[in-house]
Amino acid sequence: MNIQIFGANKCFDTKKAERYFKERKIKFQYKDLYRYGLSKGEFENIKASVGMENLVNTKSKDYEKLNLHRIRGNAIREEIILSNPKLFRTPIVRNGKQATVGYKPEIWKEWE
Repeated sequence: MNIQIFGANKCFDTKKAERYFKERKIKFQYKDLYRYGLSKGEFENIKASVGMENLVNTKSKDYEKLNLHRIRGNAIREEIILSNPKLFRTPIVRNGKQATVGYKPEIWKEWE
């Protein structure tokens, strides 16, 4: 297993995800999503696994501020989302090509 957790330091669900893997002695790599963001390749793999609608937090202040609900072009929208990591829901937990968004221990158990 090659677990990566993309999250925010102040996010309660990110802390719960870290604890889940620590308690099971499963090694993981943590990446501060707000500080480092996602690479284009990471974004594409995660989007393919979970879908864009599950990846973006449409209730965030930045979503409204950037008027993303009015932008129709997917390519433009994705570039804006990729350059604004606070638009992602957290945590994003990735195991190779598989990924989850949010706290999903029932899915992570299947990865073990």
